[in-house]
Amino acid sequence: MKTKLSKGEFNNRPKSRSRRGNEAELFFAPKSASSRRRLPFLNSRSEPPCRQLAILALAAALCAALPALADGPKLPGIGAAMQEMIAKNEIAGAVTVVVTKDKLLHLETTGLADVAAKRPMTSDTLFWIASMTKPVTGAAILMLQDEGKLNIADPVAKYLPGFADLKTPSGKPANLTITQILTHTSGLGEASGPDAQKAKTLADLVPLWLAAPMQYEPGEKWKYTQSGINAAARIVEVVSGMTFDVFLQKRLFDPLGMKHTTFYLTPELQLVTAYAKNKETGLLEPVPPRPEFGPRDRPPQGNGGLYSTAPDYARFCQMLLNGGTLEGRRYLSAAAMRLFTTPQTGDLPTGFFQTDTYGNRGANYGWGIGTCILRTPHDGVPAMLSPGTYGHGGAWGTQAWIDPVKGVAYVLMVQRSNFPNSDASDVRRNFQQAAADALSKQ
Repeated sequence: MKTKLSKGEFNNRPKSRSRRGNEAELFFAPKSASSRRRLPFLNSRSEPPCRQLAILALAAALCAALPALADGPKLPGIGAAMQEMIAKNEIAGAVTVVVTKDKLLHLETTGLADVAAKRPMTSDTLFWIASMTKPVTGAAILMLQDEGKLNIADPVAKYLPGFADLKTPSGKPANLTITQILTHTSGLGEASGPDAQKAKTLADLVPLWLAAPMQYEPGEKWKYTQSGINAAARIVEVVSGMTFDVFLQKRLFDPLGMKHTTFYLTPELQLVTAYAKNKETGLLEPVPPRPEFGPRDRPPQGNGGLYSTAPDYARFCQMLLNGGTLEGRRYLSAAAMRLFTTPQTGDLPTGFFQTDTYGNRGANYGWGIGTCILRTPHDGVPAMLSPGTYGHGGAWGTQAWIDPVKGVAYVLMVQRSNFPNSDASDVRRNFQQAAADALSKQ
């Protein structure tokens, strides 16, 4: 992991790095007043050179130890909102980002990445983003459609021949389409059990999906289905000739400057510690990482396999806010963006607010190609969002939502494993509300 540079260090860095890498670092470079202040105790006229060097070395060490200096500009109120959640033992810490299509409005770290070690959150802290991987998978499919290599109306069997024999519960040919597997309307069965845990590639999972009984007639309803998204990731491999992780690295992560985003963990990565809230004591207790994600011998799962940082994912959001382009490079066409940002599920109720607990809000949502779309805001977490806001949350509380009406994206990185509904958490609501309140006053 690379230490964040102060402005002076950045300007004096070696010039051999790529132009695109420099742009990404510039965009998220520290911009707070404290990072621009001169050191008052350094006087070049009165101090001998050796003492100047010693003072500079000490200052560099102090800067490395103060994660606040890695923060960017701050919107008032967000940090306090996250501190309140920490005080209530909802989370141990958070990284929050708000961006427009071409500007970083807010980057702030709050609390701890590891409580026992007293390791603070930094902007480069890595999180398991779980189902926030799904929009990335949708984008990969749409990139291939833009190139004429597939169409989301195509039958899945065109690329995964075993699907040609798949039958629905009524015994009819399933004839699943790519759209159906990416919008959770396919009815495809899930892969589970020891065989799924032994899978080393996405290809290994295909026969397990086909062996599982289908859950319902395709298109009959919306039901959150992990296998369909992973089937889409496998289609990317078949069409592109690359493993899914390599395709994303070459086509999205490298050009977007998402330098920490990965399917596979290595020892040098600063992975956050996840916590669960004890229902009896109300205290946060550490939980281990999910074993099916992260190891090199596991498939690059498009349903939830990615790890990322808040600034990295904000780059992806900026590309979407720009209508599929960023810094002069086009990733998705206007036609692809329409599929990504408008419901493809007709009038079916969708999403995670369909029960009485959450007000039976299924009609308020639709599903795009890998994305959840807010049709009509309602009380609670989406109250401050505009109609047409789209994005996705993750199982352990991470969230990213793009509001095209207001022209902003909200990215929240936390790591708690037992939210009753991570999309409906108070942490998400308080972050988005504080950000919206601050933006309304600008």
